[in-house]
Amino acid sequence: MAEEQSGPQGKKPGEQVVSTAEELVPCCAYLAGCPQIGFDTEFVGEDSYHPRLCLVQVATAERLFLIDPLTAGPLDTFWQLIVDPSRVVVVHAGREEVRLCRRWGGQPPGNLFDLQIGAGLVGLPYPLSHGALVNQVLRIHLAKGETLTEWRVRPLTQEQLRYAFDDVRYLLPLWQRLRQRLEGLGREAWATEEFTRLKSNALATPEETEKFRKLRGLGSLDRRRLAIVRELYRWREDKAAQTNRPARTIVRDDLLVEIARRNPVRERDLQVVRGLAKRDLGEIVQVVTRARALPMEQCPAAVEREQDPPQVGLVTNVLIAVLADWCSRNRLAPNLVANSNDVRLLVRARLQKQPLPEESLLTCGWRARHVLPELLAVLDGRRGLRIADVTSEAPFTFTDVAHPPVAISDEAEG
Repeated sequence: MAEEQSGPQGKKPGEQVVSTAEELVPCCAYLAGCPQIGFDTEFVGEDSYHPRLCLVQVATAERLFLIDPLTAGPLDTFWQLIVDPSRVVVVHAGREEVRLCRRWGGQPPGNLFDLQIGAGLVGLPYPLSHGALVNQVLRIHLAKGETLTEWRVRPLTQEQLRYAFDDVRYLLPLWQRLRQRLEGLGREAWATEEFTRLKSNALATPEETEKFRKLRGLGSLDRRRLAIVRELYRWREDKAAQTNRPARTIVRDDLLVEIARRNPVRERDLQVVRGLAKRDLGEIVQVVTRARALPMEQCPAAVEREQDPPQVGLVTNVLIAVLADWCSRNRLAPNLVANSNDVRLLVRARLQKQPLPEESLLTCGWRARHVLPELLAVLDGRRGLRIADVTSEAPFTFTDVAHPPVAISDEAEG
């Protein structure tokens, strides 16, 4: 088990399980007076479209609460506390907490601080698990024996309760430490930008993200059949949400692509496809018919695989090494800053004499101001590098080039 956390004057925070509506009222009244709270949830989502909320964990400087949504009644008052922007809500890897808050509170947390992101912005590895973060920052070891526990069954065991309390016990001490480091590095605004991006990504709709493009087997489909896949994907998401069933139980991913290939005109065209529910055949044909009637300009563009020349991969690898070196010197987690595709997009744009790509994380926000110039200096030949100390985590030395070659593009940073 974890070592005990002490509150003010060395006192251990009080622990309370809130299991009735009567207990919830004073709990929320107390939380309303707290400017910062730690927040976590336990949910089960594998057999439904909307995750079933099974437990809410909350931490303040002096008290820890486990709120049971199965017995404490509607949590409307609690959710209003979470979405209030005057209160800092501290989470760890809070993507699902953002989604649950929007579902039950109508909007995401108003003032979110994600510890996993904050850790990456001060040079700790990213993504870092909760237990590893507690260990690295507070030197406390957490037991994680209930990770796959069944949270829907009541009563909860003592082991489950202890695990749930420990999940929020150290959120505020971690927040205090990471906030101080962010302030020391002058990166509070960077953190705010990242927390906003986390909320935006967590709440993005399939239409906004074109999630259908992640399906396998799309490479051989033309624009019309891609439109069929897209419309079927949206139909499946809507139906899964309405019936609260996992999307895969409506129609499997591979069958969405198979239906598009067949381009059915009537129900009997689908009766030979194994795995489709007969009750859905009529709706599927209607969706396909609508997709077939779309003007071509409204159909998704076919994705052409970029056939990059060998130097693109070679230069990308060099810039990834430059990025890692720079991040090591500046206390940043490289894979929070950018991934290999973000870097490759820069190289490809320079090769093709195109403007800097908006879809790369490196061309917007704090990355464009602080990281992008470092990479472009090397990419455009204005700065050279050599290996100065192979034993160092930042082994390179950089030297400005007296007479740099003419850059392929002089496009200013985005």
